Amino acid sequence: MGYVDAHVHVWTDDYVQFPFASGHEPADAKPTTFHAEDILGHANACGVDRVVLVQMSFYGDDNSYMLKVLGDHPGVFGGIGVVDPTKQTPDQHMRSLAAQGVYGFRVAARDQPLKTWCDGEGFERMFAIAATDRLAICPLIGPAGLPALRRRCEQFPDTPVIIDHLGLVGGNGSIDEADTAALCAMATCEQLMLKVSAFYALGEGKAPYNDLGDLIKRVVDAFGPQRLMWASDAPYQVQPPHEYRPSVDLIAQGLDFLSAGDREQILSTTAGEFFFRG
Repeated sequence: MGYVDAHVHVWTDDYVQFPFASGHEPADAKPTTFHAEDILGHANACGVDRVVLVQMSFYGDDNSYMLKVLGDHPGVFGGIGVVDPTKQTPDQHMRSLAAQGVYGFRVAARDQPLKTWCDGEGFERMFAIAATDRLAICPLIGPAGLPALRRRCEQFPDTPVIIDHLGLVGGNGSIDEADTAALCAMATCEQLMLKVSAFYALGEGKAPYNDLGDLIKRVVDAFGPQRLMWASDAPYQVQPPHEYRPSVDLIAQGLDFLSAGDREQILSTTAGEFFFRG
């Protein structure tokens, strides 16, 4: 098997069958569309043959389009969906989606205070069922959101958690030591994993992304490669001047502290074993 891209968004301009959620307009979609064929064109050329789709925010908690892509390409795509923690029984919604191959669930602070962003009954139900059903809670948060997440991880130590995009460390253009240390300290939560992803948006944001090397070494040392998974965050990683291949190559060929086994684990095994079961 080839590599796995653990974080890609897709959407369509078929607004009749797959309308955007309230508050999102077609003009928000840049590019206008990003289909399965688009990501596979970039991915397959770089040795990536499986992709984990992350529900696009344009659709809110209506996962229909993502589910259609999963169904149209069996074995090629995995899924990270969205359920609304403020609605009744988000845990049952998760279980229903898991039956369709969706094994992760994206959460974010959105408009909530960072100190308490994942408090509340809805999140408690989500963390609880994720532990029993081996589903992942997938937070899009920066360093300020980590203390609240740690409280949940300690309350539910068996819940898999996968943090997006290196915890957004470096999202302001520089790699802050305190932020790096806070992220690495989360490694004491034994079921917590991390996406090594979205290189275009971190640090200098320029290929070949060598300025991220020290940060990546720190998380490799803290978490171990078995808890790390590479991802592109396409289509944003493929919008000019950014390209897909340098994101793959940083892990596949760069970073001389990585062994061949480390590269295989981060590029394929971690995400493959979690999101492609069977």
